[in-house]
Parts: sequence; structure tokens; C-alpha cells
Amino acid sequence: MVPKIYVTYNEVHKLCQESADRILAEFKPHLMIAIGGGGYVPARILRSFLKKPASPNIPIQAIGLSLYESLPETMQPGTPGDVETAGTRVTRTQWLDLSSLGEMSNLVGKKVLIVDEVDDTRTTLEYAVKELEKDVQIASERMGYQGEPTEFSIFVLHNKDKEKKGHLPDRIENGRYMAARTVGDVWICYPWEATDIDQHDELANKQAANGTTK
Repeated sequence: MVPKIYVTYNEVHKLCQESADRILAEFKPHLMIAIGGGGYVPARILRSFLKKPASPNIPIQAIGLSLYESLPETMQPGTPGDVETAGTRVTRTQWLDLSSLGEMSNLVGKKVLIVDEVDDTRTTLEYAVKELEKDVQIASERMGYQGEPTEFSIFVLHNKDKEKKGHLPDRIENGRYMAARTVGDVWICYPWEATDIDQHDELANKQAANGTTK
């Protein structure tokens, strides 16, 4: 049986707080893109700690991705919006507006921090980076942009120490990737997934009392 780790809202808050200084020192993002639904909460908490005095809040945009580990027999490879990698399929459920440059123009020439809760197989993160880079290139060409390139970085609360199916560009994996914690191949239970938050916190407290690593 895969062991479970229960994470509380307080722990998420503290992980974001302790990671913010490093993010500011190494990347200084102009905006964040949260991968829903696990990236929404850490992105919002991070914004409070990344804000500089007398400066506006860092904008947060959102994308939605669903990962299917096995494909139905009726699903054919090459479906628009899908990427097939190592037996998995990532599907967009929400994306940035490309209709008239829209939100994509706000990414061009910026430092963009992609936020998610966990790096498990890395398939979703790979998809997000590749597709966002493609869309930024399209927007740059439409704008005739000739300035500094858009840079992407990644922040996750937890990285699972396991073989990954997805792969990130070397420029991100070697220097622009940050995980607040690296854990084993465990089942991480986040508070926003709980249907009974009191029971969730009780299990987290028992886990802490037993000395289970979080």
C-alpha cells in the first residue's frame, strides 16, 4: 500500500513563505501561471510573499490540465489539444486567450513562474511548458516583438523522487526549477481535496506526533 502524507493549509503557507526569498533572489517573476486546481492555492499564497513594498501584486493567470494515465480504446492519438507521451494523455480544460493576443501578450518578454502543487510523473509540467512556449512564440511573431525572450520557471510544493515520464528543458531543470520539498513516491493528501477538513487536520496531527516525514 502506498503511504499517505497529510498536508495542512498551515504547512502549505509555510512552504510558500520559505520558498519566496529564493524565488525572488533567483528569478523575480513578473507574473504567475497556476495549473488548476492544485496550483491555485500555493500561487495565491506565494503572491503575498513575492510582493515588494510599493509595488503592485504579481498577476496570476490560470490554466487547467487533466492527465489520463490510460487511453480509452475509442480515443485516437493526435486529438487537438492533446499530447501523448509514454502512455499518457494531457488534455486542456482551461487555457489562455489567444483570440486577439489577449492574455498571451502579457507573457511576451516576461519572467513567468508556473506553479503547481506536486511534480509526480512530470507529464503535466512538460505539457504546460511546451505549449506555453509555443503560444508565446506565436504571440511574439504577431506583435513583431524583438526584445528580451520570455523566461519560464517552475515552483511546486512537493517533488516526488521517482523516475519521471515527462521531461523539462535543460534551461528550466538546471536552475529554474524549485520544489519546496522532495518526498518519496507517496500519496500526498492536500487540504483543498478534503471533504472533512477537521478529520484531515486530525490525521495530519497524528502523523506529526508519530514522527512521519512530511
